[in-house]
Amino acid sequence: MANTSWQVSGQYFETCNCDFLCPCLSTTFAGKPTHGDCKVAMAFSIDKGRYGNVTLDGLKFVVLADTPGPTMGDGNWAVGLITDARATPEQQQALVQIGSGQGGGPMAALGPLVGKMLGVEARPIQFEQHAMGCSISIPGMLDQAVEGVASAVKPGEPLFLDNTAHPANARVALAKATRSHMHAFGINWDDSSGNTNGHFAPFHWKAG
Repeated sequence: MANTSWQVSGQYFETCNCDFLCPCLSTTFAGKPTHGDCKVAMAFSIDKGRYGNVTLDGLKFVVLADTPGPTMGDGNWAVGLITDARATPEQQQALVQIGSGQGGGPMAALGPLVGKMLGVEARPIQFEQHAMGCSISIPGMLDQAVEGVASAVKPGEPLFLDNTAHPANARVALAKATRSHMHAFGINWDDSSGNTNGHFAPFHWKAG
């Protein structure tokens, strides 16, 4: 299954515990997180997708990571994966292959940085999106939301950071997390200050 051709497209967003603007992405993982380590949750909602002959339309998954520093580029990431509880066993396997990078694609590039896989959980995932932000709720594990940092020259649009090495999209909207509550795989983090970092963007991935 790891050599299967696949493609998925949809919407992604994330929050992390760095103060806005997170130094990790703008320095290609060479900057020190503002609080010593980086806890991040990347949420993906698939609009259209297929893994071999397995359809993935409408499914969601989340990649959570706890990176000890001193920079994200130093590796030793601890990573967990939450998959959509509505998925069939075949769809679950496909989501794990894509989200973990085992099936190739953009997440595979992060493989050398991962020191420990914390596990996979299938849970109900509620993902919502609007023009300037996103939110996600996974009862008992994750509750997070972001609002885009508004452009002064294009009303109704966010500022963007472009030409990055981000696995979701090289061009990501700048955002602040309005809430971040993560209690999953032993990773615990709570913040509602409105001062921590976020991003959102469409994603278009394929492999094989």
